[in-house]
Amino acid sequence: MNLLEEAYRHQAEYQTRRHFLRQCTTGLGAMALSSLIGCGSDDPPSLAVAPEGVRRDLSRPFDPLAPHFAPRAKSVIFLHMAGAPSQLELFDYKPDLQKLDGQDCPPSLLEGKRFAFIKGVPKMLGPQAQFRQHGQSGAWVSEHLPGFARMVDEVTFLKAMHTDQFNHAPAQLLMQTGSPRLGRPSMGAWVTYGLGSDNENLPGFIVLLSGGKAPDAGKSGYGSGFLPTVYQGVECRQKGEPVLYVSDPAGMSRDLRKQSLAAINAINQLQYEETRDPETISRISQYEMAFKMQVSVPDVMDISREPAAIHALYGTQPGGASFANNCLLARRLVERGVRFVQLFDWGWDSHGNDPSNALDKGFGKLCGRIDQPIAALLKDLKMRGLLDDTLVVWGAEFGRTPMQENREGKQMDFKGRDHHTEAFTVWMSGGGVKGGYTHGETDEIGYYGIKDRTDIYDLQATILHQLGMNHEKLTYQFQGRHFRLTDVKGKVIREALA
Repeated sequence: MNLLEEAYRHQAEYQTRRHFLRQCTTGLGAMALSSLIGCGSDDPPSLAVAPEGVRRDLSRPFDPLAPHFAPRAKSVIFLHMAGAPSQLELFDYKPDLQKLDGQDCPPSLLEGKRFAFIKGVPKMLGPQAQFRQHGQSGAWVSEHLPGFARMVDEVTFLKAMHTDQFNHAPAQLLMQTGSPRLGRPSMGAWVTYGLGSDNENLPGFIVLLSGGKAPDAGKSGYGSGFLPTVYQGVECRQKGEPVLYVSDPAGMSRDLRKQSLAAINAINQLQYEETRDPETISRISQYEMAFKMQVSVPDVMDISREPAAIHALYGTQPGGASFANNCLLARRLVERGVRFVQLFDWGWDSHGNDPSNALDKGFGKLCGRIDQPIAALLKDLKMRGLLDDTLVVWGAEFGRTPMQENREGKQMDFKGRDHHTEAFTVWMSGGGVKGGYTHGETDEIGYYGIKDRTDIYDLQATILHQLGMNHEKLTYQFQGRHFRLTDVKGKVIREALA
C-alpha cells in the first residue's frame, strides 16, 4: 500500500459505517452485518472510480484518463443564463396563448401549484415577441435572437425540460450539481475528475462570469463538493489579473517564486506524513498548477491577440468585461484543451417588477447582448473544426409561466412572468448531437410538457455520455456510499444524438 492509499484508508476510518461497526460491535456478527448492508469494497474510498476501474492519483490530478467508451465530444461550453429567460419569448412559439392574453388564468393551472410570487388569480400573458421559422429545420425563433436564428440547423432544442425547484439558488444547484442542496460536486468538477485535462498548464474547469453579479447559488454552483478541491472551477476575471495573485509580487523573480513553492510544498509534505490527510496531496497539486498558470493563464486570457475580424464577429472589446468577451475566451480555452468551460450570465429574472427585466422593455436589450456572441461562438467553433468535438449547452435553472406575474396579488407595472418548473427550453449544439432537431413539445400555451419530457438528470446524463462516460459508473465513494452526478436518476436523450 503506497502513502496515498494509506492516507485514504486512514481518512475512511472516520467516515464510513464500516468503522462504526468494526469498533462498536464484536465478532462475526459485525462482519456479517457489514456484508449484508453493502458498505463497499476494501479499496481506499478516495481512489474511487474515475471512470470505473481507474484510480485517480491526486499527485497528478489532471492526467488524462480513458473514458468508458469512444467520446463524441472532448470538451463542454455551458452557457447558463442565471435568472431564467422566458422560453415563451425566445423559442417556444404559442400563438394560442395570444388569444388568451388578458383573460383570467383558469383555476386548473393554479390549484395545487407552487409559484415564487403569484398570488390569487393572475392574467394570461400572450407572447411579447414576434416569431418566424428559420433554417431548413423550420425552427421557431423570436425576433430577439436574429443572429442565433441563422444557426438553428446546428442546434438540438429540448423544449419539454422540467425541474422540481422554483427558487433560483436550489434550481441552479440542481442544474449544475444534481442536487438542490449544498455539498455536491458540480458538473465541471465531475468531468475533470473523470477525464482530466488535455493541457497540463491550465485547469480542467474554468468559470467566467458576466452580467455584473454572481449567480444565486454562488461558488457552490461550480465547486468541488466532496471531491478533492483541486477539481473546483477556477474563476477567471476579465479585468485586472485573470486570477487573483497570479502575478509575482514586486521584487520576486520567477526563480525565487519557484524556490518558495518548493519550500511550501516541502512543508506540506511533512504535514501529510504527520496527518495522512489526503487533501494535503491535493493542496500540493494546486500550488504546482498555480505556478504553471502564471504563464499560461495571462496568455490565454489576452483576447487582444485575436484579429480584428474575430472581434467584429463576436462584438468583443479587449480590456472590458462582457458576455461577448467570455464567449471568445471560451473558444480560446477549449482550443487549448480545457475540458469544461462554464459561463454564467446574470440578469435574466424577467418578473416585470423593473423595466430592466420586463418582457416589454429591457428583455430585448438583454437578448441583444447575448445574440451576436452566441452566434459567433457557434460559427467560430464550426469554422475551426472545433464544433464537432465541443458540446455547447445553453439553458437556465427553470422556465417562466404563461401567466403574467401579479406579485402579492397585484398587477405589475410592466410585463413579466413568474418562475415555472413544468416546462422550459434548453438547447445543445456540436459534440455529436443532431443539428436542426427539436425534441419535446409543450401544450398549446406552453404550460406542460406533453411529449418527450426530459429533466435535468437526463441532460446531465447526455452531456456525460457525449464525453464518453456512463453516468451510472462515474462515481465517488463518500461517507460510506457511491455518489454520482445524476444521483439515482437520469437517462441519455438518445433521440437527440447524431
